[in-house]
Amino acid sequence: MSVAQASKEKIVFCNCAYTRILPEETKQAVLEDLKQSGVEFEQVEDLCRMAAKKDPGLNAVTEAEQVHIAACFPRAVKWLFHAAGVKLDENKVQVHNMREDDPDAISQNILGKAPARQQPLTLAPSSKPEDPWKPWFPVIDFDRCTNCMQCLSFCLFDVYGVSQDKQIQVQNPTKCKTDCPACSRVCPEAAILFPKYRAAPINGAEVSDEDLRREKMQVDISSLLGGDIYAMLRDRTERAKSRFSKERDEERALKERKRCLKKLQEGLDIPQEVMDALPTVEAIRRKAENS
Repeated sequence: MSVAQASKEKIVFCNCAYTRILPEETKQAVLEDLKQSGVEFEQVEDLCRMAAKKDPGLNAVTEAEQVHIAACFPRAVKWLFHAAGVKLDENKVQVHNMREDDPDAISQNILGKAPARQQPLTLAPSSKPEDPWKPWFPVIDFDRCTNCMQCLSFCLFDVYGVSQDKQIQVQNPTKCKTDCPACSRVCPEAAILFPKYRAAPINGAEVSDEDLRREKMQVDISSLLGGDIYAMLRDRTERAKSRFSKERDEERALKERKRCLKKLQEGLDIPQEVMDALPTVEAIRRKAENS
């Protein structure tokens, strides 16, 4: 491919190195087809990790006139780029879904011709990244988000925040607890994605009414938790007359929160290690006093 051709078209292949959500047969078949075709393409370790770190390489992806991205669900990829401050032009960017689509069809769509594999595919062992952090964090679909802030009220790990223009955002992706999709389950609009999650629509697949019913996403957090726990703690602190009464009220508030979460642990698919990592009463008190 000439330099002129390279500037017009860019092909990006995501290895999704930190999880096995992409079928190995599909991933390696598409990769082999790209190699055998002789076209120039870029392999990236993990688009989720690049988005979390706001990697400037994501900007470079969008500079070509035509872009092919072999990764996962198009909806997930779109909002991963958005999370990194990069807008994908859907008129020139085509995302190929290696989670569900046939590898031959993916290769043909990217290359413009049917793949011609010269020998049977042999699966090579996947290498494990040295960095232990698995890029697990929420990505917000702002086409669906109504800015209701239920995710902000629900999460106890400071993952969410609010921008200067009062828009919900993911401020601290690395504070999210791996494999916990609970905030996406309580989002009434199914607007929160975890691209590495196993099931639709949380994984970035398109949302249907059936999905909403099955995943039980329409949860009233104010009823579930009795309102904003931090506002509640501030109010109790102001009304408390002694150190003993403050500690008692704050501990009771946290116990109420944990009891609600425990009750919904199975339904919300919350891993036990996340329950074990819930903040202490002292941590909750410090947050309430500083907010």
